[in-house]
Amino acid sequence: MTDNPAKTYPYETIAGDPMGVRIYTLDNGLRVFLSVNTNEPRIFTNLVFRAGSKYDPADTTGLAHYMEHMLFKGTSRIGAMDWERESALLERIADRFEDYRATQDPDERTTIYADIDRLSYEAAQLVAPNEYDRLVTAIGAKQTNAYTWVEQTVYVNDIPSNELERWLRLERERFGHLALRLFHTELETVYEEFNISQDKDFRKSNNKLRELLFPTHPYGTQTTLGRPEHLKNPSMRNIQRFFDTYYVPNNLAICL
Repeated sequence: MTDNPAKTYPYETIAGDPMGVRIYTLDNGLRVFLSVNTNEPRIFTNLVFRAGSKYDPADTTGLAHYMEHMLFKGTSRIGAMDWERESALLERIADRFEDYRATQDPDERTTIYADIDRLSYEAAQLVAPNEYDRLVTAIGAKQTNAYTWVEQTVYVNDIPSNELERWLRLERERFGHLALRLFHTELETVYEEFNISQDKDFRKSNNKLRELLFPTHPYGTQTTLGRPEHLKNPSMRNIQRFFDTYYVPNNLAICL
């Protein structure tokens, strides 16, 4: 590995790399991997966080994957129509989910969940849904997606090269503040994804293989989609702590 001077920022390269990747490390620890492709005027972007399912709390498996879903829901600025009112409702919903997790009494859980339903409906009236998707589509993005695996969670876009600055501004806003809106309804989507996975032989065999290879390591003791009992007892507080811990600059690589 060699160091090379650049006009504005030093970078590293790897000898013999056929893609000619330049690796920049910013003062805050964020790393940028840049490779030039002149075939068309577009940039394929990956935002790679070292925040895969390996880092899930043992009592909240599936959290990293659920976080991935939530980061398409907007922020206090993206998708918010009255953030002051909405954020107060989200705090109440988060508290009620903690109450739900704290009791095993069926009647009490039913009552609490009805309250969560009511508060969630009220909060949803203050949201412009899918606003992030509309904004990123407006700058010409394609292939907008994300995926979670054991080590990493990756957010993907394919953007016009002349929209790099607007894309960066949008992503800075997206990952700068977590709004846990529509948490309640997205849980149903995540749980359905888990149910579908139970019919996939490859996923089942892969999970079993990892159990055998890594019996005392998170690779083998927990899965990316999580355990059903954990998915049924979500914690907005745990997700916020996960975001604050792992969604930080020195845990991120931007690949362009």
